[in-house]
Amino acid sequence: MISIQSKLPHTGISIFSVMSKLAEEHHAINLSQGFPDYDCDPKLLNFVTDAMQKGYNQYAPMPGLPALRELIAEKVSYLYGANYHPESEITITSGGTQAIFTALSSCISSGDEVIIFEPAYDCYAPAVKLLGGLVKPYELSPPNYEIDWEMVKKLFTANTKMIILNSPQNPTGCVLSEKDIKALIKLTKNTDVLILSDEVYEHIIFDDNKHQSIALYPELRERSFITASFGKLLHATGWKMGYCLAPELLMKEFKKVHQFNVFSVNTPMQVGITNYLKDKETYLGLSDFFQKKRDFFRSLLVETRFKLLPCNGSYFQCVSYANLNEEKDTDMAIRLIKEYGVASIPVSAFYTKSTDHRILRFCFAKKQETLEKAVERLMKL
Repeated sequence: MISIQSKLPHTGISIFSVMSKLAEEHHAINLSQGFPDYDCDPKLLNFVTDAMQKGYNQYAPMPGLPALRELIAEKVSYLYGANYHPESEITITSGGTQAIFTALSSCISSGDEVIIFEPAYDCYAPAVKLLGGLVKPYELSPPNYEIDWEMVKKLFTANTKMIILNSPQNPTGCVLSEKDIKALIKLTKNTDVLILSDEVYEHIIFDDNKHQSIALYPELRERSFITASFGKLLHATGWKMGYCLAPELLMKEFKKVHQFNVFSVNTPMQVGITNYLKDKETYLGLSDFFQKKRDFFRSLLVETRFKLLPCNGSYFQCVSYANLNEEKDTDMAIRLIKEYGVASIPVSAFYTKSTDHRILRFCFAKKQETLEKAVERLMKL
């Protein structure tokens, strides 16, 4: 008989997979998993197809194509005034999640403590646990999910190795303010604590707010991995393309893991993305594009019995149903699929302790007619 001791004994299948499968089984409108139901720009597809036809079909260099890394360096300098060397401080990855896992793998050892802010994207805690680290969750509460940095300070111990940030945040749609960043600078000053900043929604921020990238702050850049996603940027989540920025000292360790994890990523897509992103409007216009979707979706949802929570970034809208019933959010989400034909994500899935505030998350990166049809069903609740 084969016996194996699970490294993640309390971890099941991702909530995204569970809800998407249920949505498919019940022919529900899938507003659960975060992907668009519209295609990316045909111009981008043509660039990738052209790259394939021209023979860019073999391994790319391990850290990524030089031209793409140079373009990212120019983009980050233009947006944030930060200078990352294309050769030693930028690596192209197989999506944002791989970048996150590789960053953690490069520096987290047994007994290291990692502070995360919950509700948190569900890959953070399992990755830390796989590496023998200890997750120190700090629970945020609706509706604004604000951080009390004095409370965060109390989580610090001699074993604190890293803080994981996510702004704009999945699932809440909240964003870090300049006040938050100043508190973070003060908290980490004269420490060797590292930062992993998940900025995959950096270009989806609303109401003329400025994205507070870690790249803006030299005091934080020197201790930080920044992860990003081309999937979110290009409406092509299935391509699993992303990148990581870090100072040379950290990136050296990152590459050691990366080379034995995926080694390199899709070559023709790197060529296509390089050509496509030469036009800055491909990313500068994203906030307006998604703000129109957010505003449209919210205007529909106000006609339902849900209470809307703030949404300042990302393409997720959270709603409370606490005024409707006392069902667990997992039960409510399943009932919405089976009885009303709309799939969402229960936000308790983003808490280590499954804390339930009776909040659901909807993805509005969808066609207008998809959102209209979904809310038409939700109005029957």
